Amino acid sequence: MRARIILIIGGGIAAYKSLELIRLLRKRDIAVECVLTESATHFVTPLSVQGLSGAPVHTALLSLAEDSQMDHIALSRSADLLVVCPATANLVARMANGFADDLATTLLLATDTPVLVAPAMNVRMWQHPATQENLRLLRTRGCLFVGPDEGEMACGEFGPGRLSEPEAIASAIEDALFPHKPLSGRHVLVTAGPTHEPIDPVRFIANHSSGKQGYAIAAACAQLGAQVTLVSGPTSLPCPAGVTRVDVTTAVEMLAACKAALPSDCAICAAAVGDWRVAETAAQKRKKEGGAPPELTLVENPDILATLSQPGTLRPSLVIGFAAETETLEAHAVAKKRRKGCDWMLANDVSTGTNVFGGDQNRVLFLDGDTVEPWSAMAKTDIARSLAARIAARFSSSPR
Repeated sequence: MRARIILIIGGGIAAYKSLELIRLLRKRDIAVECVLTESATHFVTPLSVQGLSGAPVHTALLSLAEDSQMDHIALSRSADLLVVCPATANLVARMANGFADDLATTLLLATDTPVLVAPAMNVRMWQHPATQENLRLLRTRGCLFVGPDEGEMACGEFGPGRLSEPEAIASAIEDALFPHKPLSGRHVLVTAGPTHEPIDPVRFIANHSSGKQGYAIAAACAQLGAQVTLVSGPTSLPCPAGVTRVDVTTAVEMLAACKAALPSDCAICAAAVGDWRVAETAAQKRKKEGGAPPELTLVENPDILATLSQPGTLRPSLVIGFAAETETLEAHAVAKKRRKGCDWMLANDVSTGTNVFGGDQNRVLFLDGDTVEPWSAMAKTDIARSLAARIAARFSSSPR
């Protein structure tokens, strides 16, 4: 399942940064549902927050419309983490003293979910003994904190109290959601997307791969602490947070980039690599001048999965391949795994009507040794997390 947070937006000038934070969290595949204090609505609108989060926005403690969907008690326990950003001096004081006079403070009092606080206030408010005592109380109760930073304030003063940058807050949220980093110190190489094999400067041979599954795997491994190198064919996807992306176009370029990324502990070949390329790419655009179409001589592309699976000092200790098939899924997958020499294989049916290419869902067969394990249909992000967890378990049970 996707990680999910409740973001409580306090009423300070720094509230505008919460919009960027929401965007970053969704990029990291973290679901966000937002609660705005009454004063926060003077700085950001519920409409803009809802548009970015893609989820309902809650503002009132007693709302028939909201209560018909989820009461405040259920809301407080529906997430993996509650985040208060920005946490003003007033909101920090109300949290510390157990107030429950609006939806935000009621949620915070009613929850047993971890809470992360991102303070933002004037330097004198931050340094005031009352604020420091409130912060001390919250820490003793287990609240996590990120920031504040030191810098210039909106009021013109300079010092501690400035809200941390959204990227830093997003990383702190990810650390709170995923405190155990079982892949820390491991290097994971992932290939994703299609390859484009040029015919001439305008045309190329390609396939329908979107890269979504490979990108999700890269993100899941990074969340578990791995150093991830993502070798990507042409896609429109943003690079996952904490991942180093190497952009390539052709299969030959992809193999070269993979070799350059070695050594790695694990290689996951999720890319849909073109099997063939044109033997001689035309230097200029081929013209349609009547008569028969030009003959294209095709030659076989290098086999990246088989190359990485070859025995040797640079072979990753775990090599994982993907098999995209349109018929006889299990038989083809078993044969491909044996032929390539990889350790694990994930096979999926990409025939017409499955909507796997370009879609957000997938259904795979997981092959390990002689075992063939069907996985239920699920989001590609969930498949990625399941695979990353298995990789972590594999490494935790074997010495370096």
